Amino acid sequence: MLCLLILLGSHDSFSFYIDEASPVGPEQPETVQNFVSVFGTVAKKLMRKWLATQTMNFTGQLGAGIRYFDLRISTKPRDPDNELYFAHGLFSAKVNEGLEEINAFLTDHQKEVVFLDFNHFYGMQKYHHEKLVQMLKDIYGNKMCPAIFAQEVSLKYLWEKDCQVLVFYHSPVALEVPFLWPGQMMPAPWANTTDPEKLIQFLQASITERRKKGSFFISQVVLTPKASTVVKGVASGLRETITERIHLQSRRWISGSGRSPGEGNGNPFQYSCLGNSMNRGGRTWSATVHGVAKNRTQFSN
Repeated sequence: MLCLLILLGSHDSFSFYIDEASPVGPEQPETVQNFVSVFGTVAKKLMRKWLATQTMNFTGQLGAGIRYFDLRISTKPRDPDNELYFAHGLFSAKVNEGLEEINAFLTDHQKEVVFLDFNHFYGMQKYHHEKLVQMLKDIYGNKMCPAIFAQEVSLKYLWEKDCQVLVFYHSPVALEVPFLWPGQMMPAPWANTTDPEKLIQFLQASITERRKKGSFFISQVVLTPKASTVVKGVASGLRETITERIHLQSRRWISGSGRSPGEGNGNPFQYSCLGNSMNRGGRTWSATVHGVAKNRTQFSN
């Protein structure tokens, strides 16, 4: 069963590209909006240091073994083309461009499977969701697996059906579209801490609880900066200030969590600043995760 496999995911997967010329995202609090209105480009450059959680594009992430993508979608104020964008504080690339990039990889690797998790929507009305659903149809077509019980999905099943994409959609819209898996089928408990030890304790408790429920779920192996953390390291950014704290402990925990894949449920590990952690101790990060495949979490090997 696919829900017994352990695989790698990236946090804010699209944030390798942050457009500093874009307006501030609609989800940002008034304090951030005011900060940018006063300090302009300088403020956005500082924001980028904390918003860009990835350095590799989708193709690079796929090549490194990433098979779960954390996607957040937004409309852009006063956009004459009414496009949909990836967004994390500031705007990233157009959604169709990112989805096409992932599809190109899947076309070249026909036994690979990816999880697309659309978990945040900003400024979107019904017609925006309809546009996104149609975009998914146009790009992935029959590659998308219809929503069924998680326990029924295996790699054999997907290969027989020529399916390569599972789309999780955290909106009531999912109940109306056969190929959208409801968001509750991919829960992602969040530790919301800057303390590595508390994070590991939270992850272990979460994985123990979710194993009883027989669904997919996410382990967010990420530390979350507080306002005071950002102020202290404002010029350094996310990577230097907070991400380095968790590398060693999370590697050990992930390696241990993958020793008995038959005992757990499908569990993408979601990670920030992936490109900075891919080569530690002479091997790739993804090689420390057991239970998926022998080489960079590729299903086809």
